[in-house]
Order: sequence, then structure tokens, then C-alpha cells
Amino acid sequence: MTVTHQPGVYRMYDATGEVIYVGKAKDLKKRLSSYFRANVAGEKTRALVKNINKVDVTVTHTETEALILEHNYIKLYLPKYNVLLRDDKSYPYIFLSHHKHPRLSIHRGTKKRKGEYFGPYPNPGAVRESLHLMQKLFPVRQCEDSVYANRSRPCLMYQIGRCLGPCVKGLVSNEEYNDQLGYVRLFLQGKDRQVISSLVEKMEQASVALEFEKAATYRDQIQALRRVQEQQFVSHDNEDDIDVIGIAHERGMACIHALYIRQGKILGSRSYFPRVPSDADLPEVLSSFLTQFYLNQAEGRVIPTVIVLGESLGDEQTVISDALSQVAGRKITLKTNPRGSRGQYLKLAQTNANTALISKLNHKMTIQQRFSALSEALKLDVINRMECFDISHTMGEKTVASCVVFNKDGPLKPEYRRFNITGITGGDDYAAMAQALERRYGKQMDPDKIPDIIFIDGGRGQLSRAYDVVSTYMQDWPKRSLLVGVAKGTTRKPGLETLLLVTGEEFSMPSDSPALHLIQHIRDESHNHAISGHRAQRAKVRNRSALEDVEGIGPKRRQALLKYMGGLQELKRASKEDIAKVPGISNSLAEKIFDALQHS
Repeated sequence: MTVTHQPGVYRMYDATGEVIYVGKAKDLKKRLSSYFRANVAGEKTRALVKNINKVDVTVTHTETEALILEHNYIKLYLPKYNVLLRDDKSYPYIFLSHHKHPRLSIHRGTKKRKGEYFGPYPNPGAVRESLHLMQKLFPVRQCEDSVYANRSRPCLMYQIGRCLGPCVKGLVSNEEYNDQLGYVRLFLQGKDRQVISSLVEKMEQASVALEFEKAATYRDQIQALRRVQEQQFVSHDNEDDIDVIGIAHERGMACIHALYIRQGKILGSRSYFPRVPSDADLPEVLSSFLTQFYLNQAEGRVIPTVIVLGESLGDEQTVISDALSQVAGRKITLKTNPRGSRGQYLKLAQTNANTALISKLNHKMTIQQRFSALSEALKLDVINRMECFDISHTMGEKTVASCVVFNKDGPLKPEYRRFNITGITGGDDYAAMAQALERRYGKQMDPDKIPDIIFIDGGRGQLSRAYDVVSTYMQDWPKRSLLVGVAKGTTRKPGLETLLLVTGEEFSMPSDSPALHLIQHIRDESHNHAISGHRAQRAKVRNRSALEDVEGIGPKRRQALLKYMGGLQELKRASKEDIAKVPGISNSLAEKIFDALQHS
């Protein structure tokens, strides 16, 4: 094949037309020729070459352009033989809204709203912790806009000194509120000392003006800030935003631990476990992580000025640095072998990566042992996928069915499903289970997603009903699933479960059996998933106003009724004649409202 010596990106396809590998090259001809030599090095490369049916190339002007295009193609095709970062969650930020009295809140997703964004933070917990701290330090509102807009008197947050109460006219001046907002911005930018200096100056001014109460408020704020300063570790790199990347690789699995440092403080950290093809080396895993992690601008990531690496990338390091600089619009530096505080940070990131990897490998081994024990107990050759169903309701109210999925790595949470059961007699668990199974398996099934085992949380009756439903669909499947009922027993204690098969066979397992532990795990996951769905549905019903079901009553009329009557309880006590006095409510509508409230 004729290929240019220019830089570019190549895509390799298998016989089915699926992209199995995407790569970039400084010299396309040299790189592609290396795949088709007599002696190809590496198990991964040999397996790849064996499956190549077609190769497409895209020429670029520079290697940096090729790197960015390679990232876009990897994100689009998710090729089998590439290192893939399985991180589909956007990062949370602290958001300061663009209002007359701005609100502090957590933000996730695209930055469409007007306002200021601070972060990103490694997880929502870190944001909530920071917001809770901010509420103690700076009395800026954190309530929803709907709450803020409808207050006529200050809430509890004002009473305990954690909000200035801008929702009520006359409690705080715009100037005083904006002062606190200025402190918030400085604090989130890591400029604590500047905040304290400003507060000390204001405290002294208040003292001179004999405003001792105001001076005491500033004093309390200063003391709270100093306590926070003592708890936070501050580095010498006060000017730079730094990410420190540690990496560990063992037994075909890799862990990358990222430590986020902003304005000299450790903001948080997170471990990543990319999908790694066999025979991939550390530099390849790390370079793939860097491009996929930082070039994914859709997630709103801020690229730090300095990225400290635990592994050198050789010539690739300059290319990645140039690509990140191009995307960020400023100089981005990749550093290896750091000294001083950065060296300490790297040591910490490396330790965390090793610890997280060992923990993950041990967990995977435990899961694999349990799968092996279960396949032996149920006399199955292999178990790749299991699904479990459970039903939850309260006295027949708001029945919810859950389906949880396990593969050889354990729970597969993105594939969990819930079914809101309708059209059955309340409390009829058999009908509920049948409906859930019909909705799950009544459509065209992907052969890879057909479970080897379907667990039914229930006794013989539930299992028989489930088999009646599933057996009709199994006729069209390339393999048959084994249905197993999990009966809790009379005492309902863990370890005393009885397993039921469609053939009529019943058996129990020792309480210390790894196979039983796996069954208990999937059963408990299914139970918890069903209960949480049912509680949400029940709460929705009980929080719903009876007025919402009255024809002709929309949000505005509902609001007018409640405002005129002084709340729902007063409205329930009112007569038809009293309701008809509300502006916009006719006699016939008043009668409908009265009847609806009496029967709610």
C-alpha cells in the first residue's frame, strides 16, 4: 500500500468493519510498515495485526494536530486495542451565580449558566464539604432561587448567622453583601491571607467607630478562617496549579492516581483504572491517559499549568505538552523526576496508585473466586453475566421492580434497571414479577447481554411464574439461561437461604461458601435498588398536593388559592362558599376543589 511520510492518524478495521485500533505517527509510512514486518514484537501487536482487514489514514500538518485528532477518534470509536479511560462523569464545580444577590451552589455538566465557576473538584463530596465550610465562614446565600424569591421573613440560616438574609428587604445592604462575595472569591482562589488582612482592617474601623457588635462579627470570621488555615496543608508552589500523576501497573491492570493541587492546597485526589490491552507498557498507558483526560474539553476540565508525572514519556512528552498548550491557550509543562515539595507530592500519588491497584486486584480475585465457586455449585461451564430481580412495595402502594446486573468484575451499575409496575392488583407480586420480566426480555436481546443465570428473589411460586414468562423468550436466544429462586427461609437470616431450581431441586450452601456470598451480594443489590426506587415513588405521591389532580387548576391558580387562604390546611377547612371568594375561582371550580380536598 502507498502511504505518505507525513504525520497523521491511522484507523485499523476488522473483517466486520469495526475500528479496532487508532494510532498517530510522525511518519505514517514508517509506523504502518512496522506492523507488517516478519517479526512483530509484543503480544498485543501480534493479536492486532491478525485481525486487521483494512487501514484508513488521515494526514495532518503536524504531530500535535495528529495527537488531537487521535483523541477525537478514540473517543468516537472506543477501539478494542487502545488504552481507554473509562471516566464518563463530568467534574463538579462551585458555582457563584450571576444574580443581584448571587448564590453559591454545586454545578455539574456544561457551563451554560451565567456566573463564576471554581474548580474542578475531584468529587461531589469535596464540593459539598467546601460549601458547608463556606457557609460557616461567609454568610452568603446557598438556598434555591425559588426559596429566595418567595421569602417574606428570614429563614433559620439567618437566625444562626450563616446567611445575611438578602431575600428580605432591609436586612443587609448590597454593599455589605458584595463585600462578603469578594471574600468568597478570594478564598476560593486560595488567597486566605488577603481575606484576613481585609477583615482585620474592617474590624479596626468598626472598633474606632464604636460599632463593637460589627467588630465582634469580623473577629469571629477571622478566627474561623485562621482555624481553617491551620487544618490545610500549604505548599511552596503557591502560584501554580499542579496535577501530580502517579501510575502503577500489574497483572494486566493499571491504576493512575491524580492529585489535584490548586493555589498551593491539595484540593483532592482520584484513582482511575483505564482499560488496558495485554502487553501495553507504562508510557503508552500514561500518554493515552493524559490525552484522553485533558483533551476532553466537553467535561469542562481546567488544564493545570504544571503536570508532574511518575513516568517519563520520551519524545512523546513534548508532543503532548504542545497539544495541551495549544488547547489551553497557554504554556503547559510536563515534568518528571521533581524535587522538593513536588517530589513529595509525586511520592504520595505513587503510593496511592500502588495501594489502589492492590486493593482492586484483590477485589477482582475475590469476585473471580466466587464466580468459579458458583459455576461449580450450579454445574455450569462458565458464568459471564448474571441478573437478579426483586419487587418492592408498601401494602401494594407504588410497586417497583428492580433488575441488577453482575459480570466477572462484579456489579455492572450502568446496566441496572427499575420498572414502575402499573395495571396490576396491589400486592400481587407474581403479576409484578411477570411484568418486569416481560419488559426486560420481551425486546430484541443483544447476544452478549443474555444472562447465564437469572436470580429471582422469592419462593417456588415466584420462580414458576418467572419461568413461564422467560421460557417463551428463551426459545429465540442462542443460549438458555438458568433460573434460580432465592428463598430467604422462615427466619429470613443471611446464610440460611434456600436455592430453588425449575426442575424442583432445592439445596442450601454453607454460610461460609464463596458462591453463597456472591448470591447474597447480587440479591442484596437487587433488594436495595428496588427499595430506593419504591421510596422515591412513594415520596413523590405523598408530597403531591391534592390540588394538582383538579382539572382547571394550574400553578398560578394553585398559588393564588394557597396565598388567599393562608396555606393548605386552611384551604382544607374552608367551605365551598369561602373557596369561591378567591379571585379567578368560579362556583363550579370551587365545588371541584372542595370535593378533591375532602377525599384526599
